Amino acid sequence: MTGKDFVAFVSWPSAPLTNRLVRNSLQSLESPPTIVDTIPNQQDRPLLQWSTYDSIDHELTLEQSSTILSSSYTIRKALIRKHYLARSIQNYLVKHPESILKRAIPQTWDVELTFADELEDMWGDELWDLGEALDEGHKWFILKPGMADRGMGIRLFHSKDELVKIFEEFEDSDSDEEEEQTEEGYSLDTAVVTSQLRHFVLQEYLSDPLLLDPSEVPLDVEKEQTARPTREELQGHKFHLRAYCVASGALRVFLYTKILSLFSALPYSSPSDSDDSSGMDLSAHLTNTSLQVERGEAGVRLFDELVGCNILHGSLENGILTAADLEDIKSQMADVLGETFKAAMNMSIHFQPIPNAFELFGIDFLVTHIPSEPGVSPSRKFQVSLLEVNSEPAIELTGPRLTWILEDLFKSIGKVCVAPFFEKIGTKEHTADGWEVGQTREYLQKCLDIDVRGAGGW
Repeated sequence: MTGKDFVAFVSWPSAPLTNRLVRNSLQSLESPPTIVDTIPNQQDRPLLQWSTYDSIDHELTLEQSSTILSSSYTIRKALIRKHYLARSIQNYLVKHPESILKRAIPQTWDVELTFADELEDMWGDELWDLGEALDEGHKWFILKPGMADRGMGIRLFHSKDELVKIFEEFEDSDSDEEEEQTEEGYSLDTAVVTSQLRHFVLQEYLSDPLLLDPSEVPLDVEKEQTARPTREELQGHKFHLRAYCVASGALRVFLYTKILSLFSALPYSSPSDSDDSSGMDLSAHLTNTSLQVERGEAGVRLFDELVGCNILHGSLENGILTAADLEDIKSQMADVLGETFKAAMNMSIHFQPIPNAFELFGIDFLVTHIPSEPGVSPSRKFQVSLLEVNSEPAIELTGPRLTWILEDLFKSIGKVCVAPFFEKIGTKEHTADGWEVGQTREYLQKCLDIDVRGAGGW
């Protein structure tokens, strides 16, 4: 069997934008496939399954690895579950203490508990050092349910009592059968369904983020013709970077170079010792667009658009974000991604890359200031920290203004991940393509390129 002729099963019933982007990507290929809405009963031609994880026939993917390509790895919990990701990175750092992940991951604890009173024993054991930090009272921490997404269940705390109260609130919500919920299963604030309340990660809260004002990059073309706001009118907003990462085969990892900046709804102020976490408005601290749907595109910018914006907090206040700053930040992101996938592979039970799969992930990063030391010139201004890895990222929240970056992304996936697989069917071609780590093609920067033992990587 040779050639490029293949069938593509495409199914995104609750994601019409993704469905359109996938179909457009396939139709743009030099040899477009026949697109179908159901998996064919007879595999008389090579098959692509580019669909939601639950719609993929994973057994078929594993049984026919030479002729079937799928858009999700079957096993990847080590990446997409927060507590598994934390464990994989902690284990990796024990063996590789020199890794960039040592600086790029906030101090993290992962715990498993159901009731608040279980914390009492943990303070003397696995949470001993966290308890020590809380007793000092100078740092804030963030709690995230291990299996929740879209910002659900996130809380800030800076004392043992506050953490206990958070878990007590979760217990109360468990017994509240009248709590209003959306069809996805969570309430309209940051509450989570109780089935997700067992695994948690507790992280040091990064309280010195890079702050910019998105109003310096107007969404309205007409406003671009008017004068920018004065520095006195600007307000520093926290933001995180949403990067799209493509993993292919076993294993190549790419960073999509068109990165989004997602801003908080309210100007940022660092939490202080006098703040009460139970009444804290998280709108200044949480940057997830899923919690700001009513704002539309107001908080979304392309990272490259921010060159020239005023830095509004920290040691570089009164400075300007430069193109060199962006390149350094992107370079750190690529390095962190490569190391993160290496860490996940060390937890082989929970991440198993296979040669006939690829997957799109949404990766969230936070940029913070590197504190200056007297008499010491820092080698870089900013530190990039990994927040989380998301499967089937909510790309529809990008908004129509920047949909073009998604169109380019999916076309790149088609060219780099899909077409080469079907071109090689029936051949013995395994020659290197000369694409080195660090190089960029089709807007994809290669971050990692290794052969996974036992996976038959190509």
